[in-house]
Amino acid sequence: MSLFKKKKKERVLVIGLDGVPYSLLLDLAQKGVMPAISKLIDSGHMQRMKASLPEISAVSWTNFMTGTNPGTHGIFGFTDFKQSSYDLRFPNFLDLKKETFWDKLGDQRKRCIIINQPSTYPARKISGILISGFVAIELSKAVYPASLITRLERVGYEIDIDTQKSRENLEFLWKDLAKTLDARQKAFSLLWKEDWDYFEFVITGTDRLHHFQWGAYEDKNHEYHQNFLDYYKQIDRVIDEIVTSFRKLKDDDKSLYLLSDHGFAKIEQEVYLNVWLEMQGYLKFKNPSPESLADVSQSTRAFVMEPNRIYLNLKEKFPDGCVESSEKKLLKEEISKKLEELEYKGKKVVRRVFDTEEIYSGPYLSEGPDLIVLSESGFDMKGSVKKKEIFGRSQLQGMHTWDDAFFWSKKEQDKDLYISDLAKIILDDFSYE
Repeated sequence: MSLFKKKKKERVLVIGLDGVPYSLLLDLAQKGVMPAISKLIDSGHMQRMKASLPEISAVSWTNFMTGTNPGTHGIFGFTDFKQSSYDLRFPNFLDLKKETFWDKLGDQRKRCIIINQPSTYPARKISGILISGFVAIELSKAVYPASLITRLERVGYEIDIDTQKSRENLEFLWKDLAKTLDARQKAFSLLWKEDWDYFEFVITGTDRLHHFQWGAYEDKNHEYHQNFLDYYKQIDRVIDEIVTSFRKLKDDDKSLYLLSDHGFAKIEQEVYLNVWLEMQGYLKFKNPSPESLADVSQSTRAFVMEPNRIYLNLKEKFPDGCVESSEKKLLKEEISKKLEELEYKGKKVVRRVFDTEEIYSGPYLSEGPDLIVLSESGFDMKGSVKKKEIFGRSQLQGMHTWDDAFFWSKKEQDKDLYISDLAKIILDDFSYE
């Protein structure tokens, strides 16, 4: 008889809720809107978790799937600069410089099924199935293997809601949210029967809803308050179905995890950081009506890329750079100190300015921003070059927050938890006795 006993096949299930804050989920659970979530909270540990910096999905989900930071994986936002240029590009999954944890599972001959993972477009080969989430443009390039596309089309699978039409037509928004979630649930039913070791299911309609209709959550008298609650009831039913299916395969919940990639809060004011930099004399444009950052003048010392990334106009990095490496430290300190004093009607606007050399590490550190501006709740940082005032408003009602993401697991985790910590927690479930 062998002295070594292999651990039986381990299965791990992850459910992601894009942009769902800890505070909201706890509130809806306590009010009875989400009974399945309430039971999970009672049976395990739900805690606040810090997202990425900047606190946006493109970076946070990439931190999650690689267990690293932008200095190592090379994704700094939804947009980036072309090399030695002020022109923008849109990095995608092929630009990722670090393997994902499901790549590592594939090396262990584990099979993964990933449904609607943001920042994985275009889909590439993995050991299993990958359906890319936003920003995915065409379903034909968002699915691996491609042979699955026809089956997804039969169940009416949609990558995302129609965000443009949803902004203009709120009745359409609620219908499209429900329809997209229903199709996502059908995709789950389709793929759950496959052989797998790791299964991930992400809902992104929550993020869309919060951007467009956060007020419907906070105001009980809002015209669409019940619509908001009904959507979360639908999500709760989907989660209940998935968890129930998982429990039929396992005796306990120790390999079940739920998470979000960032929190959310109500917008009081949008803050146009390039306007602030221009008023402070750090940013100048070649003409009075700039179209993009390509219009910055040679005397510019700093500028912002959406949403809250400050870049110094370094000589060795940008074609018209004027800032010497020897000036970096003092210039960063000067800008940070001034920003942290910014107020709106007596309210503090900036919570903290992070030096990326202190929060990022890895071979791609120099390619990213020099500072990240973290706002106080209610002040949504923006990088527009076309605004003329520091403060303003748009149609959006909700903004991302850094430290109100959530993580649920059966086992209590470290109190100071970051989304980049989760890859190791998940990988640790795949071990031998």
